Amino acid sequence: MNGTVIDEAAVLAEMQYHPAATAEEAGRRAARALAIRELLLQRAEALGIDREVEDAIDRVIATEVPLPAPDEESCRRYFEANRAQFVSPTLYEARHILIAAMPEDDAEQEAARNRANRLIAMLQQDPELFAQLARQYSACPSKETGGHLGQFASGTTVPEFESVLDNLEIGQLWPVPVPSRYGFHVLQLLQREPGRELPYEQVRGRVADYLSEAVFRTAIRQYISLLIAEAEVSGVALAGAESLLMQ
Repeated sequence: MNGTVIDEAAVLAEMQYHPAATAEEAGRRAARALAIRELLLQRAEALGIDREVEDAIDRVIATEVPLPAPDEESCRRYFEANRAQFVSPTLYEARHILIAAMPEDDAEQEAARNRANRLIAMLQQDPELFAQLARQYSACPSKETGGHLGQFASGTTVPEFESVLDNLEIGQLWPVPVPSRYGFHVLQLLQREPGRELPYEQVRGRVADYLSEAVFRTAIRQYISLLIAEAEVSGVALAGAESLLMQ
C-alpha cells in the first residue's frame, strides 16, 4: 500500500474477524480490510495525526468527511414515504403454561409436548381450569398468578409467542402446544391492542438519525473510493472494498 507491505502473518491474524464460507474468501476479506485501514492511517500521517493513537481513523474521518445534518424537508419527506416504519408496538395481554424441556433431549421434548396437549384438551373442555393448571404444572414464575403474563409489547418476548398471538382471537386458546427454546407453551390471548401510527413530531429524531447514518455511509464509501483511486496498490483487489469499513 503506497510502498508499505502488509505481511501474511497480519492477514492470518485478521481473518478471525471476517468469517466466510472458505478460508480463501476470509483471507481476501482480511487483506482488503487491512489495506483500507493502512490507507486511512497513511492519510492520518499526512494530516499530522499520530497513526498510533486509538482514534486515528475516527479523527481522519471527522476531518475529511463533512456530514451535513438532514434538513427538515428531507426528514418530513422520508417520514411521509415510510409511515409504516413509525408505529407504536402492539400490546398483548396473555397467559400461558410452560412445560419445560431441554432442547437437545428428544425424550423430554416428546413428554413435554404430550403433557401440553393433554392440558389443552382439558382446557377445551373447561376453560376455567387455566389458573389451576398453571399453578400445578407451569415451570414459569407466572404460575403464581395463574399463568398471567401481564401486558407486554411486541419485540419483548420470544418470536414464537408473537407469531401465535397475532393469529389468535381475543380469549382464544391456541389449539396446539407452542414450541420455544424453553419447552412447550399452552397459550391463550386475553387482549391485543394493535400499534398505531406515530406523529412526525414524536419520531423526528429517529428519522434524522436514520438519514444521517445513510449520508454517513455514502460519504465514507465515496471517501475511501477516492483514497483507493489515488493509491499505489499491489497484491490485493480493492474494488468494492470500501464497504468493509462499515462492517
